[in-house]
Amino acid sequence: MAEAADFQGTTPSPARRWLRRTGALLTAAPLLAGLLQLPSASSAEAAGQTSVKDASGSGSVAVSVDTLTPNVPTEGDTLTVSGTVTNNGKQTVTGAHVGVRLGPKLATRSAVDDAANGSDSLRGATGIEVGGKYVEKFPKLTPGVAEHFSISVPVDKLDLGSDGIYQFAVSLNGQTSAEPWDQVLGIQRTFLPWQPGEADTKTRTTFLWPLISTVHMTAETGSNEQQTPVFLNDDLAKEISPGGRLDEMLSLGKDLDVTWVIDPDLLASVDAMTRSYRVRTGANTTAPGTHQAVAKQWLADLQTAVADKEVVALPFADPDVASLAHNGTSVTGSLSHLKDATDVVDNTVEPILHVKPVTDFAWPVDGAVDPSIVKVATSAGADQVIARSDSLQETGGLPYTPSAARPIGGGTTAVVADARLSTAFQGDLTTASAGTLAEQRFLAQSLALDLQSDKQRSIVVAPQRMPTTGQAQAMAAAITALEGGTWSEAQELTAAAKAKPDPGATTRVPSTTAYPRSLRKQELPRSAFEAIAATQDKLDNFTVVLSDESRVVTPFGRATNRGMSTSWRGRPEAAQSFRTNVEEHLNVLADQVKLIDKSPTKLSGRSATIPVTVQNNLVQGVGHLMLRLTSTNPTRLQVGGHAYDEQPVTVSGGHSQTVKFTTSAKANGQATLVAQLYTEDGQEYGQPVTFDVKVTEFTATVMLVIGGGFLLLVLAGFRMYTQRKRAAAREAEGDGPDEAGEAAEGPENPEGPDDRLTEESGTDARADEPEQPSDPTPDTASESADPSGTGERVDR
Repeated sequence: MAEAADFQGTTPSPARRWLRRTGALLTAAPLLAGLLQLPSASSAEAAGQTSVKDASGSGSVAVSVDTLTPNVPTEGDTLTVSGTVTNNGKQTVTGAHVGVRLGPKLATRSAVDDAANGSDSLRGATGIEVGGKYVEKFPKLTPGVAEHFSISVPVDKLDLGSDGIYQFAVSLNGQTSAEPWDQVLGIQRTFLPWQPGEADTKTRTTFLWPLISTVHMTAETGSNEQQTPVFLNDDLAKEISPGGRLDEMLSLGKDLDVTWVIDPDLLASVDAMTRSYRVRTGANTTAPGTHQAVAKQWLADLQTAVADKEVVALPFADPDVASLAHNGTSVTGSLSHLKDATDVVDNTVEPILHVKPVTDFAWPVDGAVDPSIVKVATSAGADQVIARSDSLQETGGLPYTPSAARPIGGGTTAVVADARLSTAFQGDLTTASAGTLAEQRFLAQSLALDLQSDKQRSIVVAPQRMPTTGQAQAMAAAITALEGGTWSEAQELTAAAKAKPDPGATTRVPSTTAYPRSLRKQELPRSAFEAIAATQDKLDNFTVVLSDESRVVTPFGRATNRGMSTSWRGRPEAAQSFRTNVEEHLNVLADQVKLIDKSPTKLSGRSATIPVTVQNNLVQGVGHLMLRLTSTNPTRLQVGGHAYDEQPVTVSGGHSQTVKFTTSAKANGQATLVAQLYTEDGQEYGQPVTFDVKVTEFTATVMLVIGGGFLLLVLAGFRMYTQRKRAAAREAEGDGPDEAGEAAEGPENPEGPDDRLTEESGTDARADEPEQPSDPTPDTASESADPSGTGERVDR
């Protein structure tokens, strides 16, 4: 049970660590006291142990181990170590030399952790220096100057004993003017796995090789037939170009025996780059993409690399199942997006890579699980969840690390990745020294795991989702060394998941409260899922009116998946900006189908026709729409004989349609009409158009016409009256005096001279006209052609 503290995800008890360290200090105390009295450490070295004084000059030199080859030596090999030493102190170091030291053998995985945590500490044992000709001397080390070293030593000179992990160190000895005696001024510890013969039982190791990136594509597409996609930026082109992160992952992974874990969104994005695409350059501007050749080459290389390898495809855009489980399940429709992201995998991966992917694995962030995460992860069809041993921790007291596969109920298998191995390549590995230390630590942990038991075990390594170039290089170097070692053999992820579970392994999923706070702080908030749901509602309302909804459903559906991506963790502002842009672009498209504004209208008479125009600026036709015109005051104005009327609308792309409604007035005054588009299922579409109608049954024009008609009637009546008066006058002349006698009565005429002259002029104009037999009898009697005297009355 001595290894009980070395389970995956556990650490030694504080009491044991305190006792071990206290014992080491007590053991070193006499030696330290002796060194304070001696000018050199030769006597200590003779005793087989070099201790270091913690004085002002100690630790002033930084030692970097840039290369250690071979990583896993065997009998007959020559071990070469190279790097730099840099004097970070203020005094020049003289009489310096770099040497290699072999430290004690480490028996447990926790001992490897402890040694790694104090890899450059001057406190503690440093091991015996090989010495002799296997050193490199420096007469002096000037402050701030780095000096390169390279030492090659036959393995048999190291006096390696039985199989195991040995602490290996590179140290610099020297002296300063303030402390003129030889002492260790800098050290760098690492590990030397030693397994020269084939292990009796090899560990089956599965290493996941992730090809995952951030979100790169927007929901925007061109209006052309090909729907040219628009990218957020040109970052993906940088990643897949020679020297880029994804190009390095591909170049390194193609020669390794690994299981590829791929986000289909990455494949879809690179595939889109092989054709015409555009890159956003501003808020409302884009530029043509120019990296088609790079994209084609990268995809071709990837197809070759995975031709005979296992490919595990995550749901599209790698949805954050932990965020969904904790913050999204209460938002309607959120789980359906995970199902959609899973359903599109086959039709995305296989046409591009020409291999059928494995799609029944879910991979929560950092392998952290709880019951809600497992439930959500398996809701879309996955029945295997990649967890990690620092989440699903061992509590059964096993003296070894059990196999990865664990049945956790409900037909679900948790594939528990080893935490120590999976996190070995985190942090800044941009320097060669950092990469080498990570590689040796990984190999040491792997061998320590194998030496725990003779049982056949299947171990899974699940590194971070998006390794940097430096991290990927260190991973590849470690895997290459592992494949050349004698204690491990490669295995695919599906085989590890199907391996016989260890009956003593823990299968209990930790509670929700055990989920790491650091990860919970990075989750997508509930508001993110609410925003996604609101956008989806708008999308559903928009697509039902389209003649070809696939032009919108596909880009926006994938954009919805991208809005839930794990890659947004730690980038809340960028995530919100992406979701907002998706919604705004959808609004822009939906607003292309709209009602044209109307100005106030006057309604003359009791009924009239009112036109309402629907405009479609999309490139495709729209239909399945109803246009409803509603009167807010039907007691004054009705539409189609009711409070409202509606008519179906179908408009071709780039056209408008005017719909006419019959209205009827019930009373004079102002009424308000509201025009609104509806989908066939009764959902409002777009913004309403409201306009006023002034109802006047009799307008000024109508009154003018009526007044004119009345005036004509009055004039006609007056004419009839005068005609009858003249007729009566003619009848009276038939029994009275002749024209002379009538003339004698002229002074009695009451009419003025103007009237008389007018009548005379009219009579003279007709006096010379010959009478025609067919002429009708005049309405008035014949008048005298002679001039009338003053005051003569003329009959009309």
